[in-house]
Amino acid sequence: MNKREFLKKSSVGALGIMLAPSILKGGLPKDKLRTAHIGVGNMGMEDLKAISSHGSVDVVALCDVDAVNLATAHKMHPGARVFFDYRAMLEEMGDEIDAVIVSTPDHTHAPASLMAMEMNKPVYCQKPLTHYVSESRAMKKMAAEKGLVTQMGIQVHSFYDYKLATLLIQSGIIGKVHTVHAWSPKNWGYDGPLPEGEDTVPAQLDWNLWLGTSKERPYKEGMYHPGNWRKLMDYGCGTLGDMGVHIFDTPYNALELDVPRTIKTECRPTNGFGFPEHNTVTYEFPQTPYTTKTLKWVWYDGPGAPAMHEDLLLPGMTMDKNGKAAAAENMKDKMSLDAKVAAENELPEQGAMFVGEKGRLLLPHFMQLPKKIRKGKYVDISKEIAKVSAEHNLGEPIRNYETEGPKHYHQFVDACLGKGETTAPFDYAARLTETILLGTIAGRFPGETLHWDAETARFKEDKANTYLSGDYRDF
Repeated sequence: MNKREFLKKSSVGALGIMLAPSILKGGLPKDKLRTAHIGVGNMGMEDLKAISSHGSVDVVALCDVDAVNLATAHKMHPGARVFFDYRAMLEEMGDEIDAVIVSTPDHTHAPASLMAMEMNKPVYCQKPLTHYVSESRAMKKMAAEKGLVTQMGIQVHSFYDYKLATLLIQSGIIGKVHTVHAWSPKNWGYDGPLPEGEDTVPAQLDWNLWLGTSKERPYKEGMYHPGNWRKLMDYGCGTLGDMGVHIFDTPYNALELDVPRTIKTECRPTNGFGFPEHNTVTYEFPQTPYTTKTLKWVWYDGPGAPAMHEDLLLPGMTMDKNGKAAAAENMKDKMSLDAKVAAENELPEQGAMFVGEKGRLLLPHFMQLPKKIRKGKYVDISKEIAKVSAEHNLGEPIRNYETEGPKHYHQFVDACLGKGETTAPFDYAARLTETILLGTIAGRFPGETLHWDAETARFKEDKANTYLSGDYRDF
């Protein structure tokens, strides 16, 4: 079957999916947004639910390389046409689509998004924005040139606690910031052997389309689809690209950072296949209005993260000779206080710590208020919180993900309909993603400091420039 024939046939249902007829052009009122969804499994399903929960959305097209995912989504939206190949969907239904949601594995984010954007479609793309630095810059450029509404899928960006922390930092609550520590113990790394041989591709999966523009590789059960691709260099961006984007977002936004000047990653030697299971990435950023002359940023991931540091000690804690946190020796009734410290003063499993000239601000991930620490004690900041909340109409914190989660998505829909703007457009998302990706590239050269030139988008160390882009396979 040649490529043209394949594109024509790619909208044929799989495993008994019955297709709805094409929606007539011009058949929707102007106050409706007709959406097409590329990737509807796992996070794609969550994106579909959140976007479609907006009262002004009509889901008109669904695309996935896995027929089981596609069938599940089609039951929810039986009026939508279904496709295996996003290229066929966009070519056949271009005039019937108002906006595109991209929720694929990372390596397909840019190819799908750029095609949609070339057709002047607003795009909501899951995080991290792209798999390569060159793609981030291309998407940022195209969005700006075409004036498109865009949004990256970092839904907690729109949550109360993150907006509050941004405003508190910018109000000077801890003075100018000189260091940020951020961490997640998740393990989207793979230190095992490279797979050998191949397995039979499941009947519901189009393996060629799943690979997309990435190089051809034999299918191995449990190694790639549906869940483990994040661990692998050809398809994902490791823990840094998964949780790092969420946890970096607030400090990055609050401090108005651009891309870093230097990057150094401590990890095992690269195997060219899987990301390391443990990483410590140290960035240096140039000064902004909210930082000292330079800003040091340290990211920790993998089981046991973060490595303990004096900047991370909470009130009532000290570091023992082995670098472990423990209750302070001078506490009274140490037995009972140890228990209290363990219960109340452990670092959150994931989060960030801002270290400034006037104290520290701890921001757990997620749905917890930030806490100020100064001279080894918590500081009551209720008045500061009330002040910035009132000034910026934040309202009261809501601890309900079911109601808060869709806000970021609805913001995109409203912006497409001319009602407001998005807060994580590709102009911002591309810079944040570039920062993340520079850390993953540095992981190929553990222990070496790489120097980044933001103007030329090149490393001083030429060997690292190989990984700024990749060759697209013709599929």
